[in-house]
Amino acid sequence: MSNFKIPESVLVVIHTPALEVLLIERADHPGFWQSVTGSKDALDEPLLHTAVREVWEETGIRVQPQDLLDWALSNVYEIYPAWRHRYASGVTRNTEHVFSLCVPAATVVTLSAREHTAYQWLPYLAAADQCYSPSNAEAVLLLPKFISSSGAG
Repeated sequence: MSNFKIPESVLVVIHTPALEVLLIERADHPGFWQSVTGSKDALDEPLLHTAVREVWEETGIRVQPQDLLDWALSNVYEIYPAWRHRYASGVTRNTEHVFSLCVPAATVVTLSAREHTAYQWLPYLAAADQCYSPSNAEAVLLLPKFISSSGAG
């Protein structure tokens, strides 16, 4: 088993019914705000399981796969040079699969101190402005469309 990250990940936009979005600040890059993200632990790990695991690891929020909305949307992007050492030699692109999770407004967040130092709930437009990742900002901006088309939220 390799210690390299798998270049396939999830992005989970956690939001309230009023479209307040949870953003968490990276411990290794202060000022970098994002939604829950994370790579598959194994090539055969189902994406929904990756999303459930990452939500739990990063926020302490326990969910089931059926709680998540799979947007059937994938982003392929260049891995930031600062993080390429985590991947096998020659890997420069990652495929990110987008999900959302609607939670009650009073949901308690417990951060993984190893990964994140702070969190905030922001109206979705303000949250999009805070995201350092363009694909994360785009997903947050698409949130009303995916929520209304799914009947969720």
